[in-house]
Amino acid sequence: MFDLATHIALTTRKLTLAYDSEAIINSLDLAIPAGKITVLVGPNGCGKSTLIKGLGRLLKPKGGTVYLDSASIFSLPTKVVAKKLGLLPQGPTAPEGLTVRELVAQGRYPHQNWLQQWSEEDEHHVEAALAITELKDLATRPIDSLSGGQRQRAWIAMTLAQNTQILLLDEPTTFLDLAHQIEVLDLLYDLNQREGRTIVMVLHDLNQACRYGDYLIAMKEGQVYAQGVPQEVMTEPLVRDVFGLDCRIVNDPVAGTPLCIPIGRKVAVQ
Repeated sequence: MFDLATHIALTTRKLTLAYDSEAIINSLDLAIPAGKITVLVGPNGCGKSTLIKGLGRLLKPKGGTVYLDSASIFSLPTKVVAKKLGLLPQGPTAPEGLTVRELVAQGRYPHQNWLQQWSEEDEHHVEAALAITELKDLATRPIDSLSGGQRQRAWIAMTLAQNTQILLLDEPTTFLDLAHQIEVLDLLYDLNQREGRTIVMVLHDLNQACRYGDYLIAMKEGQVYAQGVPQEVMTEPLVRDVFGLDCRIVNDPVAGTPLCIPIGRKVAVQ
C-alpha cells in the first residue's frame, strides 16, 4: 500500500456525482497517489467514467468536492486547472474538417494569452506529441477521415501536448488493436517513469490493468469496493463479487503481476 498521507495528487471528499436526479457516485472519499499509475476497473455502469468526469471538472458535483493542490478544483480558474490536469473523456468529438495537427495544437490553448501567442515551446510539444503517437505522417489529414484507432491516438496526442503533470484517461485503448494498445500503455508507462506524471485511467482489460497499474481502484455500484496494489486487489473473490465472474488468478509469467483467467461454460463443463 502506498503512503497516501504524503503523496496525493487528487482527493475527493464526500463527492456525489449525478445525472439529473440519479446519483451515480455517492459521498465518495478517495485519494489518488501522486507520481503513480492508477487504474479504475469495474463492470459497465459502475461509475468509472462518471468519476473521471468529476475528477476532471467535466461534471459538477451534487455534493462534496475534488481537491487539486489543496484547493477545490471547482473554485480554480479553468486555465489554471488545464495547465495542471489533462483529460481525455470517452468518445470525444472534433469539429468537422479539423486536421490532426490542429486537434493536437488545441492542447496548447491553456498556455496562450493575449500577451503570449504561439511559441517555439508550443510547437515543440505538438511535434513531440505527434511523434510519440506516430501521427506525423497523418498530421494534415482531417480527423473524420481516420480510422477509429488513429482518431484515438490523435486525441491522446492532444492530451500529451497539453503537457500536464496529471493525466486522466477514460478508456485510452478504445478502438485500438492489441499492438497499439500495448504501444499506448507503454507510452503512458514511460511518461510516468521518466517524468513522474500522475496517470489515472479506466481500463476494461484486467490483465493490462494489473500489468501497468501501480494502484488499482475496483468500483461497484458507484463506490470503491477495493483499492491497493494489484496483488492485493485482484483476487478471485473480488472478480466474482464485482464482475459476477468465476476465474482463476495466477502469476503472469512475463510481468509477475496477477493474471486473471476467466472460467466460462466451455471450461466449466469439461
